[in-house]
Amino acid sequence: QVQLVESGGGSVQAGGSLLLSCAASEMMYCMGWFRQVPGKGREKVASIDGDGRTSYADSVQGRFTISRDSGENTLYLRMNSLKPEDTAMYYCAIGCTAAGRSWGQGTQVTVSS
Repeated sequence: QVQLVESGGGSVQAGGSLLLSCAASEMMYCMGWFRQVPGKGREKVASIDGDGRTSYADSVQGRFTISRDSGENTLYLRMNSLKPEDTAMYYCAIGCTAAGRSWGQGTQVTVSS
């Protein structure tokens, strides 16, 4: 059973930064971060593959950075220049397909104005 344990969420003022971490029981080729707010579907924020290729949602491009440390089985999301609209529950996810994807428990990020 895949286990993902997230940390680093919290409350921050607009313009601030947070680093989210996801400790995984195993690494997969496709790994990423999603977020969800009430009234909106789960949105892919950033992803990274086993070759180091990254992809970002337009809304976070230039502000967020995804990275992975295979030696520590850890996925990171560095979030800079945070905006109130970044407020959401953030989920760590691994797996290349929706059916096979494993999810973390979610960690709340709240950005105040």
